[in-house]
Amino acid sequence: MSSFLQLVLDMFDGAAGPIPRRHPVATRSSPQVLQGPHQPSEPLGQVLPKAHYAHPRATRRILLGVTDVAYAFRRGKRRTIGMAVGPDGLEVSAPRWVSLADVESALHEKADWIARKLVEMQERQQQLGAARIVWCDGVQLPYLGFPLQVVLDSTCTLKKKSAQFEPAPAVAANAALLPHTLRLGLPLNAEPQQIRDAAQAWLMRQAKALFVERLNHFAPQLGVQWQRVSLSSAATRWGSASANGSIRLNWRLVHHKCEVIDYVVAHELSHLRVMDHSPRFWETVHSVMPDYDLRRRVLKDEPLPPWS
Repeated sequence: MSSFLQLVLDMFDGAAGPIPRRHPVATRSSPQVLQGPHQPSEPLGQVLPKAHYAHPRATRRILLGVTDVAYAFRRGKRRTIGMAVGPDGLEVSAPRWVSLADVESALHEKADWIARKLVEMQERQQQLGAARIVWCDGVQLPYLGFPLQVVLDSTCTLKKKSAQFEPAPAVAANAALLPHTLRLGLPLNAEPQQIRDAAQAWLMRQAKALFVERLNHFAPQLGVQWQRVSLSSAATRWGSASANGSIRLNWRLVHHKCEVIDYVVAHELSHLRVMDHSPRFWETVHSVMPDYDLRRRVLKDEPLPPWS
């Protein structure tokens, strides 16, 4: 069974060694798809209490120990059974030639892994919900790893619906970081949706410019040439790359520090040389970024606040 079973957890699973020696992982969800770590064996009943998890697009369900799991299932042109646990729940994909009995057998085989990931995802979503942004004058967002305070300004010094960035003043070493300021040309009584849209538009413009700069920085080092870059708003995907040189990057990466953005950029460009997650791919990433595993860990350990 394990010969055609793969586990993936987009954006939410983590660390690997400098050059991971693993079975290739599924590429359906994202170039940033990471393989579920091996966990010590533990009885499922001790891992997950009696519970029910239902994916909003569930088409099948299975009882794993004492846990009822309704999951989204699809077949496709692939060689392995793929399992992905995301914010919506469990998604399973399988080759057309694999029987449903084999799919269910694979789910039972990896029941502990599925149980742990469902619990982790539920806890993560609860944490993100508690950190949900309240769109109002003075709200703070992370920008390139630093705090950015949104200030509404409807005076004549700022055109209506425009945006103006003001960097924070320099501070002494070890002093608390002062936030940068983003002034938006909106009245103080602006609706939360207006504030959100204006801030997002500015951040997306900054993201696009930064992505182009970093793509141009790493492409020559990797001996590849990208053709176009577009922004993504995917909930569980940091980026993707196509063989034709097209790159898609999640604009919300602009919340992270530059070194984390560089990792995702180098990751996607490396796919223009190796279109899978084989050892050769990770060696390609390692060639331009020996500490990529530390940067990748940040994508798991420092979740971003949800936009609403």
